[in-house]
Amino acid sequence: MSALSALPFKRRRMQAISMIVRNRPWLHCLALSAALLAAGCARKHGPAKDLGADIDEVAATLIEQPLLHSTSIGVVYRGKQFIRHRGDMETGKPGPPTDATLYEIGSLSKTLAGTLMANAVLEHRVGLDDDVRMYLHGDYPNLQYKGDPIRVRHLLSHTSGLPNMLPDRANTVLADFTDQRTPGELNAIYAGYGKADFFRDLHAVEIGQAPGKDYAYSSTGTELVAHILETVYKSDYESLLRGFFHDSAAMPGLRIRLDDAEAARLAVGYHSDNPVPTTPMPQLPWGASGNVKATVPEMMKYLEFQLAGGPVATESHRPLVEFDPEFGIGYFWNIVSGDRLKGVYYAHHGGVPRSQCYIYIMPKYDLGIFVITNQSGDQTARAMEAAIDTLVERIAAREDAEGPGGSR
Repeated sequence: MSALSALPFKRRRMQAISMIVRNRPWLHCLALSAALLAAGCARKHGPAKDLGADIDEVAATLIEQPLLHSTSIGVVYRGKQFIRHRGDMETGKPGPPTDATLYEIGSLSKTLAGTLMANAVLEHRVGLDDDVRMYLHGDYPNLQYKGDPIRVRHLLSHTSGLPNMLPDRANTVLADFTDQRTPGELNAIYAGYGKADFFRDLHAVEIGQAPGKDYAYSSTGTELVAHILETVYKSDYESLLRGFFHDSAAMPGLRIRLDDAEAARLAVGYHSDNPVPTTPMPQLPWGASGNVKATVPEMMKYLEFQLAGGPVATESHRPLVEFDPEFGIGYFWNIVSGDRLKGVYYAHHGGVPRSQCYIYIMPKYDLGIFVITNQSGDQTARAMEAAIDTLVERIAAREDAEGPGGSR
């Protein structure tokens, strides 16, 4: 779901200029980690001999931030993988995350849905300019504004005008994400909330401006993307998700719903400043907007898939809307240009009440980074951004000194 991420990434370029890489309203991030920045500056003129050691150091510094319990960091750099786990997942109980730990990746789930839609577009099963009502049963005269319909490209670029969440009550709850009552209230809202409820509420939506004009983060739009994919492929969304990524990216372990054995591997996590572990993200009708679970090794394969430059990944990175010369959105990917150090890159934030994460794809360095923590608060994303910036600075310094790849 991730109301969480409706906002950062340098503030989505200040709301598409005010929200740059996180993805939803559950999480306003503020304070930069001085410790992480200092660590980056300390290495600026002397590249590390070993990137794995750099990742170890960044991970250790990250969990020194207030409220953070543990972190996992995965890096793919010029074809080589690095995975590091640090900290204890549960306060007072020794036990770091491992390669077997299942994480809730929150709104990073959207980029997976975007990848599936990119494949559907390349297969000519869906057109980007299709009126979404082509794929709905019943009459939805409300899904347009003065004759301009919501089109598939508007769902993918958060320009549809649809609300962030359905039902609308969830948006009110998420407006105060850090309130300790939020996870319980979300659980109550989504208990038994299924596809029929979603379509009932979709009938009541009002579109207040022409679609395609302005950015307005929408998990509702992602859930509708999943419905469209189910319609054209005549299969349930989770089966489509698992089948595509199993075959195309050697990722057999993705899950939306867990069996009992898998649930036992799900990461414990903390919401805001609550010292007691909280419940998992409630199940959404399709789960495409925030319910995917994965291990860090699975996410490494996802990084490799995105970096490989195949037709589907390339299509998913194609800008569908450009809000300014330095910020656009592809198939749910935030596309950032004009960063001297990172070059053009693709990024997304994910957040649920007990976990936050980031993914960055940086072709300039043939580099992919995935960072996740088992705590979700108003400063978590900012700390992770600082950790990523530190890693990129060190890799850039290494390449300046030794050339691409350097000493790894």
